[in-house]
Amino acid sequence: MNSPKKIAFRNIALLIGFAIFFISCEEAVANRKDAEKKFNSPSQIINNANIVQRDSGMVKLRATAPLIEKYELIDSPYVVARKGINIEYFDKKNPKKPGKITAKFAKMYELKKFFEARGNVKIVTSEGQMFAMQSIFWDQVKREIYTADTVYVTDKDGSTLVASKGMRAKDDFSQYTFYNNSGDINAKKIPEKGR
Repeated sequence: MNSPKKIAFRNIALLIGFAIFFISCEEAVANRKDAEKKFNSPSQIINNANIVQRDSGMVKLRATAPLIEKYELIDSPYVVARKGINIEYFDKKNPKKPGKITAKFAKMYELKKFFEARGNVKIVTSEGQMFAMQSIFWDQVKREIYTADTVYVTDKDGSTLVASKGMRAKDDFSQYTFYNNSGDINAKKIPEKGR
């Protein structure tokens, strides 16, 4: 028969084992939360950013933003401008006059080469066309931009177009499609079929 001392010793050993198990679990949860917090924190922060991107000595892009945060320690790294961004981009069609993009928020997924901009997005091409919408997405790999938001387009001659179901375009604006559109368009610009 088991003596009361042996039973008490086994119970104490069992309680100590449970205590060690629960303390280890609490430490593992705390360590996981610390790791998640580390990965959910930016690895780089740039205040009053002024970024210039060059290709073969030529300026391709200028960007300014009050705050840029870079998140690198995650599976899908990204850069975010939470307080807005202003971008000037230079293209081959008109290299002396930059196009411009402004937005209240922008995010770039580096590996996917995918960009999004939100909040009073305005794009002005180097030819003077202005596109205004609430969000825009750019798939750099496919060289395509698109939105499902209402798009307001103003041409340099003053003609206007409203695409209430969004648009899809090449990223250099050489071709675009507007969905459910209406507006005041200069008839001279509409191409005739058969030419």
